[in-house]
Amino acid sequence: MDSVNPRGFLSLRRVLIIRGWRPVAGFQDVTVMAALGMSFLASSLRRYSWSGVAFSLFLLVLGVQWALLVDGFLENVSTGKVVITLLRYRDLATMSAVSVLISLGAILGKANLLQLLVMVPLEVTAFSTMRMVNRRFLNIDDHSNMMHIYVFSAYFGLTVAYCLSRGLPSGIQEKDRTATSPSLFAMLGTLFLWTFWPSFNCALLNDPNERKNAVFNTYYALAVSTVTATSVSAWAHPQGKINMTHIHNAVLAGGVAVGASCHLISSPWLAMVLGFVAGLISSAGAECLPVCFNQVLGVHDTCGVYYTFSLPGLLGGITYIVLLTLQISWTKNSMTGYQVLYSEALRMAVASNALCLVFSLVSGFLTGLFLNLKIWKRPHITKYFDDQAFWKFPHLAVGF
Repeated sequence: MDSVNPRGFLSLRRVLIIRGWRPVAGFQDVTVMAALGMSFLASSLRRYSWSGVAFSLFLLVLGVQWALLVDGFLENVSTGKVVITLLRYRDLATMSAVSVLISLGAILGKANLLQLLVMVPLEVTAFSTMRMVNRRFLNIDDHSNMMHIYVFSAYFGLTVAYCLSRGLPSGIQEKDRTATSPSLFAMLGTLFLWTFWPSFNCALLNDPNERKNAVFNTYYALAVSTVTATSVSAWAHPQGKINMTHIHNAVLAGGVAVGASCHLISSPWLAMVLGFVAGLISSAGAECLPVCFNQVLGVHDTCGVYYTFSLPGLLGGITYIVLLTLQISWTKNSMTGYQVLYSEALRMAVASNALCLVFSLVSGFLTGLFLNLKIWKRPHITKYFDDQAFWKFPHLAVGF
């Protein structure tokens, strides 16, 4: 038997990294997070678990294809050619398609497959256009630009849900309930998202030190938000019981909140504080906001997108602006050139966040109005939050 040569393994690993092994590994992380994590997270409804998983996969692959075309067209308008590379497929197309899966959580069970099919190109086009404007006119880097995905997708989906919720029959929202087995599969999606979220947050960072900081800080924030969500959920119940709905969503809040600034945070305690605040906000939102949204605002948020992505995403945007402001104050007396650079970045960051909100609300409202037209509603489908409207069940499942 031949002896093992450790140097040979190191040389092989170095060759694999040089020839593209690391980008392939990153592609797998982002794809697993999107395909398995987001799909299973949408399977928590008692009578809509089949549609939640299958529709998520359908929207993902459709969104990736459309994002490749839109991003390629926006990048190469003059040449008229679409250049497809592994980096563009992994980072731009797949990550852009995740925006549709986040928005799907707000309208799950209220839209048929035809409406979802129409929503995909509209949302991906709006998100890609917003990123193009930020890149060309505000000089926003790719990482910060992509991290707007949380706020954009959440408000886009909530605005569409506002339009679709007004056409629902009275009392239909009583079917929006979870069950034990679907909740277990949804928890599986949460585990996939929790595991691969550091790869998602650092996918567009090129500097090795920034990537390392992004991975560490994302993990710190996720860990603390998990502890916070579990503790708050048990504390809020009179008998100290944990609500699985809180665990599905609030444990992920730390990864959302730290996304924009994960590479700028220099101390672990800052990421941990951010994860604690995000977990607290998300847990409190899961406890209080559903009643406010459903009864006061008339917005039916099926999977809690508002307190899972929107509020933590806004917290992350504010944190990014605060960190840039602190960097300006630190360089005020010694480095005038860096101060001017950070001041310009601060103004662009504020403008970029405002542009994200405007784009998401306007495009979401127009999309919601368009999807609410009768031409997209199949007459024979009268069931909401019910798989029976879309799937053929085995004979043994009659009465499901």
